[in-house]
Amino acid sequence: MTNLAHAMGQFGGGGGAKGPDVQVIVMMAVIFAIFFFLLIRPQQKKQKEMREMLKNIKHGDTIVTTGGLYGKVTGITENIITLEISDKVRVRVAKNNVAVVTEKADK
Repeated sequence: MTNLAHAMGQFGGGGGAKGPDVQVIVMMAVIFAIFFFLLIRPQQKKQKEMREMLKNIKHGDTIVTTGGLYGKVTGITENIITLEISDKVRVRVAKNNVAVVTEKADK
């Protein structure tokens, strides 16, 4: 019997393990909340703004691509934008490669 009592005392008995489990769950929830508000939510907001910017590009806007090309939009399809980077020099770029709209076209 003494061996059994010694083993029960060494491993915490039977009823004392519920308190730390709740603390671990609460701590994990707090860590998830911190990650959500500091990392996930701002990234989702930035992606939403980028989708809106790409959706609102119009003929005549001046943009910068992720590769560093500055140009004026002369044509738009669903996935491709045609840029005029110099007089009579046009390039086609994927719409997803637009980094910034620097100047909106006059309406």
